Amino acid sequence: MSSRTFSLLFATLALAAMPALAKPNFSGDWKLNVTKSSFGQMPAPSSMTQKITHEDPKLTTEMHQSSERGDFDMKASYTTDGKECANEGFGGSTMKSVLKWDGDTLAIETKGQFGDNEFTMSDKWVLSEDGKTLNITRTFRSSMGEGEQKLVLEKQ
Repeated sequence: MSSRTFSLLFATLALAAMPALAKPNFSGDWKLNVTKSSFGQMPAPSSMTQKITHEDPKLTTEMHQSSERGDFDMKASYTTDGKECANEGFGGSTMKSVLKWDGDTLAIETKGQFGDNEFTMSDKWVLSEDGKTLNITRTFRSSMGEGEQKLVLEKQ
């Protein structure tokens, strides 16, 4: 066996023996840092909290948001395995989401309706190295326009 073949075989076996890298765990009670976040042309909420329970592939969220328009609560259950998940959205409408891992980033594609307006929303969730900050980049599109938001949530 040549040294090159041996080296390639050794490298392949070493990679196969390495444990799979653990995906980020988003579990925790999170609070929006309004001043570090940006909402584009949308009005910022006065506050937002989110309780996340994450036992991959299961992920549930309980969100509470307050703004000048009042309070809003939403609960949702998902899986991170690429299967479509349906949850109750705004005004009792159904929102359908697909969650997939892209390395250490959780990508979420959601389709739903707000009144007569259909929308799509793409989220990218990234957990900081120390696990204390959850950064969400959100892009949304509808007949009313499109935009981008950056949400910074801090673990409580």
